[in-house]
Amino acid sequence: MSELERWETRFRTPGYVFGEEPNAFLKSKAHLLRRGQSALSVADGEGRNGVWLAAQGLDVLAVDFSESALAKARALANRRGVGLRTELVDIFTWDWPQAAFDLVVAIFTQVAFPPQQAEFFLNLKRALRPGGLLLMQAYRTEQLNYRTGGPPEAERLYTRALIEQGFGDFADLEIREHDSLINEGTAHVGMSALIDVVGRK
Repeated sequence: MSELERWETRFRTPGYVFGEEPNAFLKSKAHLLRRGQSALSVADGEGRNGVWLAAQGLDVLAVDFSESALAKARALANRRGVGLRTELVDIFTWDWPQAAFDLVVAIFTQVAFPPQQAEFFLNLKRALRPGGLLLMQAYRTEQLNYRTGGPPEAERLYTRALIEQGFGDFADLEIREHDSLINEGTAHVGMSALIDVVGRK
């Protein structure tokens, strides 16, 4: 089964695999957002984060490679009464917009193995306008001890060194490593090894 087939099967199930509420880290950064800003939510899945951003008054493009997930995202946006633009893309072949967004959000987007990670990080940076904001939360390699979500391969998990290598040229970069309980639908539940990134291009 391909990666796409696996995710399509997962997202075709009733309900929202990761819940309908936004990621807690993203929500905690609401004070950094401004109405009218343009935002890209990468691998947005069923839309919990993109819809929340739209509800804050941002102009949001949510991208994912699963049509089933994006259909759920559009349904959630309709129920919440907000506008959400969606696009079906493969982030490895997508012609990424350049300097197009005030905000790029990447929540648990651990889809790349080395050396694709470096290109993925570069595309996240290129999509931001000068002065734009990156908000990222991901699993650290220690997540393999918890197995409460995320990929099973250490190569797809993040470290502080990897983030510093990828985004060390930002004007400002804050990295926080922590172990915390999360409760996001049925897929992310329990103690988790997390890394939070707030970066300013």
